[in-house]
Amino acid sequence: MLKPPHLLTLKAVVHTGSFALAARDLGYTASAISQQISALERDTGLVLFEREAHGIRATAAARHLVDLSTRVLTALDDLDHQVLELATGTTGRLALGSFPTAGVCLVPSALSALASTHPRAQIQLEEGEPDELLSALSEGELDVALVYEYGLSPRQWPDSLARYPLLREDLVLLRAAGSGISADLPGLAGQRWITSREGTAGALSLTRLCAAAGFDAQVAFRSNNYDVVRELVSTGLGVAVVPALGHKPSDRIDAVRLERPSAHRTVMALHRRENSNPLLGATLRTLRTAVPRDERYLHPAASA
Repeated sequence: MLKPPHLLTLKAVVHTGSFALAARDLGYTASAISQQISALERDTGLVLFEREAHGIRATAAARHLVDLSTRVLTALDDLDHQVLELATGTTGRLALGSFPTAGVCLVPSALSALASTHPRAQIQLEEGEPDELLSALSEGELDVALVYEYGLSPRQWPDSLARYPLLREDLVLLRAAGSGISADLPGLAGQRWITSREGTAGALSLTRLCAAAGFDAQVAFRSNNYDVVRELVSTGLGVAVVPALGHKPSDRIDAVRLERPSAHRTVMALHRRENSNPLLGATLRTLRTAVPRDERYLHPAASA
């Protein structure tokens, strides 16, 4: 198989008409140039230069070989460039998973910023709850997963996954505006509650919050859609505790941060420790930058 460096050397010698000048341009010695040309002649079985008393003369075969190799060398140069772009994350693919509220509040601005710095990169977005995303991440279907854990419902993450903190959310108590319902948790013992599906971390966190306040929450409605939860609250059908990303200020709802130990939710990005995707670092930094800095109830993670 012909060696690309030898073809590049041939091109330089034909162009300059001299081993010495080609050596200067390529950063070799004249002896090294002569050895490469001799090796190319052996590999091809062609006479490429006529050696004369005061120099060399390229044969017709040499010029024809330069013409034939130009397209190949150009393609190899383009391949080098594309490999460099892939290695630096300029191009490539990354699969990102997110739970719904982060998909609304964090992901769009993060992906917009990433698209401006890596316009040729391809980002695949999947949505799911942490357990679903964790499975896909461990199986290599995702590169990054946005997940959460409640202060009152901590989780153990696999040792094979690295954690990248993004923010901490306060838990916010929601009541219908003007309802006069207590903002103090022990005063809500007789209220109807609206929370997420049974068995979810949010529902478990509410159970533990109310137990610490001395009562069992009487759950009237369940929904994992915070838009639904807020609408139910706004019509006076119950009270709710939601993480800050699930809260949207409204004249129809009174909101207050719960002043309770561990009344928060932590959002983080997880990735496999051995993941070498060149886009990984830029994606993590962009996600952290996308966290709002001046929003009530949200506390961005400190930069490493």
